[in-house]
Amino acid sequence: MNIVIRNETESDIKAISDVTIAAFQTLAISNHTEQFIVDALRDSKALTVSLVAVDGNRVVGHIALSPVDISDGSAGWYGLGPISVLPELQKQGIGRSLMQEGLSRLRSIGAKGCILVGDPGFYERFGFKSPKSPSIEGVPQQFVLALPFKDSRASGKAIFHDAFAATE
Repeated sequence: MNIVIRNETESDIKAISDVTIAAFQTLAISNHTEQFIVDALRDSKALTVSLVAVDGNRVVGHIALSPVDISDGSAGWYGLGPISVLPELQKQGIGRSLMQEGLSRLRSIGAKGCILVGDPGFYERFGFKSPKSPSIEGVPQQFVLALPFKDSRASGKAIFHDAFAATE
């Protein structure tokens, strides 16, 4: 494989949806709405960073990053998610490459930090930790992971874009 990470293009939209569906299809913790979230973020112009992993002409992975509001007024925070890799290609470094490039892009635009809901075992390797704050309503704190950039801090509730409520 020769994986290239690049910005999404309009011609990638269907493939991004297919990859996202496949990546979350067997996950019991998923509501299986991740593809709708990506579409809703895109439609509302809230996808700050949307990268695809491509092997030749085939999209095999995707990462979405969008602005997050923090109740203490902290600005410049972004939510990561969803991140997707085709199941048959997982555990081969594609997700890691998407994460590294996505976080690099956030730093390059002056972001203050990144927050997500996910598996600590995967995201801690990138420096994410489960903070006491910020929190996300309805999510057990051990699955809320944050990565402040430089010395930035945020507290209170993190509120993801309305697109995260998309169901179709």
